[in-house]
Amino acid sequence: MKLIAECGSTRAEWVLVEKGAVLQREFTEGINPFFQNRREISRSIRLSLPESFFKRRTGHVYYYGAGCRSEEKKGIVSASLIAQFKVPVTVESDLLAAARGLFQKEKGIVCVLGGGSNSCFYDGDMIVKNVRSAGYILGDEGGSAVLGKLFLSDVLKELVPPRLTRDFYDKVRISPETILESVYRSPFPNRFLETISYFLDAYLENDYVHELFLKNLRSYFSRCVCQYDYKSYPIRFVGSFASKHIDLLKVVAAEYGVKIDLVLESPMSGLIEYHADSE
Repeated sequence: MKLIAECGSTRAEWVLVEKGAVLQREFTEGINPFFQNRREISRSIRLSLPESFFKRRTGHVYYYGAGCRSEEKKGIVSASLIAQFKVPVTVESDLLAAARGLFQKEKGIVCVLGGGSNSCFYDGDMIVKNVRSAGYILGDEGGSAVLGKLFLSDVLKELVPPRLTRDFYDKVRISPETILESVYRSPFPNRFLETISYFLDAYLENDYVHELFLKNLRSYFSRCVCQYDYKSYPIRFVGSFASKHIDLLKVVAAEYGVKIDLVLESPMSGLIEYHADSE
């Protein structure tokens, strides 16, 4: 039996698998070693998962996570996992999870659109080219956190249609001061920015909101997707934002001459298939 975890900064999915069959699945808050130290990650794992995850005879933990690109960050997460599960652990990036989940052992261009965003060219074994995500301040184009950032910036500068601005303040029950506090002073500001996209989802027929979505996605295609040989390889998307807004995604893809091969909400089913060989 093995435990496969796919963890973003906002949400994590944990699946206990034996001989390709899912025994138990849990969703918890996300984990990111850029924002959490070893002790905080250990505490989050222990308190979020049911006791059954720690009592089962797990042979190996395969963990794919946000922020797990460098050996230093991988080491922080690995130490936390070993402390909790007392078994061998393999820690890789969430981008490799997307690649293996979408393509298993085939070549292709991997596109991730969730709270954040990322992309890479995958050769069927490893990631061989990656346009840096750069996070929600310097990058993450196309993702819901950046969508929230773009909208809040417009709100604060009074560039949003007045009626939409009033609806936003009334429904979200927030003030300009609270916005600034949440972005600059509170932990996990990316999670706060992502929640703003939930408000915008209900206003997609509004011309301003519709164009904001398109602007965000165009930025992703022009700055990320088009840096690969996207005419020669299949392009597949994974992530909550991509799956939720697949129609808008296809509209923008067509503008760039991109044909999308597949869109998934989560890479987990593909990861289970990929790791079936390690039984």
